[in-house]
Amino acid sequence: MPSIPSNSAESHLAIALGDPAGIGAEVTLKALAQPEARGLEPVLVGCRRWLEGQYEALRPLSRDPLRDPAELAMVDLPLEEPVAPGRSGPACGDAGFRWLTAAAELVQRGDCKALVTAPIAKASWYAAGHAYPGQTERLAELAGVAEASMLFTARAPQGHWRLNTLLATTHIPLAAVPASLDPARLRRKLDQLLAFCQRFSPRPQLVVAGLNPHAGEAGQLGQEEEVWLNDTLSQWQASHPEAELLGPLPPDTCWLSAAQAWQQGSPGPDGYLALYHDQGLIPVKLLAFDAAVNTTLGLPFLRTSPDHGTGFAIAGQGVARAASMAAAISTALELG
Repeated sequence: MPSIPSNSAESHLAIALGDPAGIGAEVTLKALAQPEARGLEPVLVGCRRWLEGQYEALRPLSRDPLRDPAELAMVDLPLEEPVAPGRSGPACGDAGFRWLTAAAELVQRGDCKALVTAPIAKASWYAAGHAYPGQTERLAELAGVAEASMLFTARAPQGHWRLNTLLATTHIPLAAVPASLDPARLRRKLDQLLAFCQRFSPRPQLVVAGLNPHAGEAGQLGQEEEVWLNDTLSQWQASHPEAELLGPLPPDTCWLSAAQAWQQGSPGPDGYLALYHDQGLIPVKLLAFDAAVNTTLGLPFLRTSPDHGTGFAIAGQGVARAASMAAAISTALELG
């Protein structure tokens, strides 16, 4: 049974396996079986007995190869009761919470260079007594930071352009979004988006979506743009000449430039700032569902995850697509 590799952490990723009733094990083993990943030495965090059982059950069902868990190093945190595919509950929520926490600790103490996380079910976390909106918020707590940000990145199928979308607010009800937005938050998010996009372009073009339909229509369809958003963006642009800032643009047309760049392989804006969760995730998932990677900004370490959920409806069937997990792994290696 392999132990945690003793050579440099620069080549190691910690992978938390998510909700054990979901597709986390399947997409991880499929992603690690791809030719470009065969040389990787990740450290998986989960239950070894459960993972080996998943491997044996999925092998005859899957058209894609799976990496044998016997080849992989693992931090073994056993499940406390049996788990049926697609049937999550408190035990699964507690396991996913413990696995994430242990995987983050591997990165924080320098045993691994970056963290990759498989999907969890928020309802199961809550049922287990872990009242966090998601993994992002738990990681922020572990890292001792006030706030972490969710950025979704995907490399276009043609060319080298990247679709980068940062969310100004994350897992909160839609009714709470306006009160959660203010000039200070927008400036912080733009600073983070700028820093990320400068990895790829020294003078990035950033696009900000409006909050209201038609970006408020000069105050006729909402007041936020006129009251503070327009001025905040103008002030931020004046103090950041190294970037080109566009917006606030009408949300229904804001990502048309991204669609053109994605489909045609032509350059597009370097980054988009969405003001709430679904505003940014709808275009990202329409364009790049199998390629997008959730990248957490604001932590002292890099964390990536696939841009999909637990897949309870297809868990245990061997049909889950591993493209997004493979992209999460490659992005962690590239950016970590």
